[in-house]
Amino acid sequence: MQFIKKLFAPVDMTMGVPWEKILLFTVPMLIGNIAQQLYNTVDSVVVGNYVGDNALAAVGSAGPIVNLLIVLFVGISMGASIMVSQYFGARDREALSHTIGNCIVLTIIASVLVTAMGVVISRPLLVLLKTPDSILDWCTSYLHIMFIGSLGLAFYNILSGVLRGLGDSISALLYLIVASVLNIILDLFFVIRLDMGVSGVALATAIAQGISAVLCVLRLYQMKHLFDMKLSYIRWNGKYAGNIIRLGLPSGVTQAILSMSMIIVQSLTNSFGEQFIAANVIVMRVDGFAMLPNFSFGTAMTTYAGQNVGAGSYERVTKGARQGTALALGVSAVITAGILIFGKGLMGIFTNTPELVELSMQMMRILAVGYIAMAVLQSLSGVMRGAGDTLTPMWISIFQTVFLRVPLAYGLCWLTRSPEYPIGRKECIFLSLVLAWIIGTLITCFFYLRGGWKKKSILNR
Repeated sequence: MQFIKKLFAPVDMTMGVPWEKILLFTVPMLIGNIAQQLYNTVDSVVVGNYVGDNALAAVGSAGPIVNLLIVLFVGISMGASIMVSQYFGARDREALSHTIGNCIVLTIIASVLVTAMGVVISRPLLVLLKTPDSILDWCTSYLHIMFIGSLGLAFYNILSGVLRGLGDSISALLYLIVASVLNIILDLFFVIRLDMGVSGVALATAIAQGISAVLCVLRLYQMKHLFDMKLSYIRWNGKYAGNIIRLGLPSGVTQAILSMSMIIVQSLTNSFGEQFIAANVIVMRVDGFAMLPNFSFGTAMTTYAGQNVGAGSYERVTKGARQGTALALGVSAVITAGILIFGKGLMGIFTNTPELVELSMQMMRILAVGYIAMAVLQSLSGVMRGAGDTLTPMWISIFQTVFLRVPLAYGLCWLTRSPEYPIGRKECIFLSLVLAWIIGTLITCFFYLRGGWKKKSILNR
């Protein structure tokens, strides 16, 4: 009983061996992120095997649009995590209570806006992106259901950010496992038994996300020894809401730009036809899992840096940055090797079409090279964000995506045009992404070593 209580207790990263604290925090969060990634992956596996390759392409084509319109959730979640971790490290109960209350207020506002915008612009945006007519209706119905159910997605993402700021990565893990199992069951029921197709997997995902959100709310009510969950705190407060938005806005803008670049590149991808769209979906699903350790270490470094900056321990932040980045590099190297060795088997989970498996694996071999570079980029960006410097990672991401990835994708395709490849070579889509990752990592290292992030704590304001 004592072990279970300790397991669910918030992790105080201001004391102990840095790498051990980072690893203790990262592992359950990584498992939780894997469970969350299963939402989209199971959707793709079910429609790919029980509906067809065109349905698989439809789910994948809808993905970038969903990501574009949930940037508000991403921004609020990041701002919440940074503020909560710093106030937790400073042991400021009053400020912590106001911060969490304003997170709830902002979540409700953001979900209403996203639902309204998403339902209205989904189909026009799909048409603008030259989505093939054969999958247009499927894409539209998938997006409408996802946006109508966005309240659950909003509350899970933002409240899990609060839990991470408090050092609790275990609870979010368990809630996601429950939701993922439910999602799988509902996917199979709606698609196989009720023959709902693409709409069925969207509905299953929305319901499962709603369950995980409710569980997060209940967990916060159990943590009253750390902060006060009263109605007097769950109201708009300009100071705290403003800081959440200020700290989270760069991450939201970054996510918006990333999503826009994906949409622009998706338009180029769509020009290669349904088979390459389906291959792109498969690669991105595997890529989603491959990148999870990098994202998990990055988030862990945000919490670690935030708590230690709140405690005024900058030397400990630097030490943890070195150790956390080394851990991320090791894990990423192992995953990259695994993808190169077992990749074809992974691709075969999504489709029974041999040509599609081979095409997907060909693209994956190119992309795998960039994962090690991204381990460094995510870890050091996490440190800067946790310290309160969210602008530097934002500008780096903007440069990486707007001025590198998109021009490289279109430019390389244009340079490789030939009678055999009138649009250009398909490999350029993924080669452009790898080159952007590597250059972005070098820029991130430069700004981290300059040390400007050490002067950005909200406690200094």
